Amino acid sequence: MNAMKTEQVRQVRRAALAAGVGAALVGGVLLFVPDRGEGSRAQTPQERALAAVSAGAPASLPDLDALIQDREKWLRTHPEDSTAWAVLGAAYVERGERRGDTAYYSKADEALRRSLKGPPVGAAGPEDHGARTAESADGDGTDGDGGTEGGDDGKQGGLGTPTRTRALAGLASLANARHDFTTAKKWGETLRARQPKAWTAYPVLIDAYTGLGDYAAAGKALDKLKELRPGTPAVLERAVSVYRDRGWREDAEAKADEAVAHADSPTAKAEALFALGELAWERGEPTEAMGHYEAALATVRDHPASLAGRARALAALSRTDEAYRDYQAALAKLPRPEYALELGELYDANGLDGDARTQYATLRARAARAQGHGVNEELVLARFEADHGSPTAAVARLRAEWARHHRSMEVADALGWALYRAGHGQEALKYAKKATGQGRRSALFLYHRGEIERSLEMYGPARRHVGDALRVNPYFSPLLAPRALAALESLGEPEEGGPRDVEGAGSTPQSPEMVRPTASGATPVPSGTALPGGTPPATPPVTPPATPSPS
Repeated sequence: MNAMKTEQVRQVRRAALAAGVGAALVGGVLLFVPDRGEGSRAQTPQERALAAVSAGAPASLPDLDALIQDREKWLRTHPEDSTAWAVLGAAYVERGERRGDTAYYSKADEALRRSLKGPPVGAAGPEDHGARTAESADGDGTDGDGGTEGGDDGKQGGLGTPTRTRALAGLASLANARHDFTTAKKWGETLRARQPKAWTAYPVLIDAYTGLGDYAAAGKALDKLKELRPGTPAVLERAVSVYRDRGWREDAEAKADEAVAHADSPTAKAEALFALGELAWERGEPTEAMGHYEAALATVRDHPASLAGRARALAALSRTDEAYRDYQAALAKLPRPEYALELGELYDANGLDGDARTQYATLRARAARAQGHGVNEELVLARFEADHGSPTAAVARLRAEWARHHRSMEVADALGWALYRAGHGQEALKYAKKATGQGRRSALFLYHRGEIERSLEMYGPARRHVGDALRVNPYFSPLLAPRALAALESLGEPEEGGPRDVEGAGSTPQSPEMVRPTASGATPVPSGTALPGGTPPATPPVTPPATPSPS
């Protein structure tokens, strides 16, 4: 084979590689439909970045970097290749999320929009047809995204072509990464309207609907994804999230276990083990959670999310110095503002005010940098302001989020707490009820609601919700868990015969005979008062109410 022919073959193979990314990256997951003609040839790093079956396993970071370098090099000499731009943009989103480097989001935006401007390279030639054949390796007779090769209008370059499908999915994934869930919904629904069988629309829609607080729509999108891609990693990952939000803990854990069992790469296995750790942590089992985090770290060294998870568990187990170390390691690998807030509050709980202030300053700096690249960091900034800055500023930030239809449980909880801290208890309770009424058993949400009710002299509901918080997870916050214990002690015991209006509906007046704090020294603790850190005693977990099992 002469040199010219060899180069032509290489270019066709590269085009096939680009096309093989298919729905390349949705919801932070890089996907691949394997080229079955390669036989047993060892894969290159960029090809490994596309491995892990078409259902959606994450790529390793070194392989992802190799893919980015390969596509950047190709596009320097083939700038007209829209497919390669879509692949590169999607890979930029993944790298930005996995490295915490939000500068890649601006690059992703440019690459994905450029992909939409022109037809795929070789759109009319036989080489492109061969590349697209690789995309349809799912065996469903489509382009691998559930659509026909010519798009919804039968014309090359239409929004139904595989390249446009990839670009729209990539733009939705980018918007989710930036916490711009309204825009993510727009791109995802555009893709779904043009290609209703394009399974890549549904993971990004699940993430967008969840961010908007539309949990019913997220559930319907999951049902459709299960229909199109049953049993695949993309389904398992989203099922864990949806079931957790519904309060279906056992079902969420079962799906995470299944994801571990079916993981076909170390990175995918580490992500699934991390999910198991999070579920164990949320139900107040730090030792079990740490086992899952350590298994993830044994699978992928320095897995950042598992480092942060293990830090929380170590703090709960009074291994504070080790917790500091893990938080610092996590921040070095993945500089998320949330990790800086958690570490700052751990320092705060242990009286290290200077170190806490350093972390809070780090949080502000990293959030400002992310905002400069189009990332919405209002939620974490408002959480910080409510407890450590200006509650009034937190309320303003979160009211703006609510007006943007960002109405997740997290935003409802944060807005309720900020209103309480700003002195608006009655309005705060409305949002606290929204946060706790969706199904998820969150100790933080329950504690916030209980404190709001205590401020309104609704002592029966307050006692129940603060107590539930400590039963769900007595270690939920190194700063707030001790305050929850003090609040519960200050509420004393209910009157004989049990409390009235335990749900806080207001239909039955509170008894004036409620037992108040006694000479034992238990007194109410103002919300702004810092208490020494410490580990509350373990208490049996709450058994959640029975709910229908998923089909």
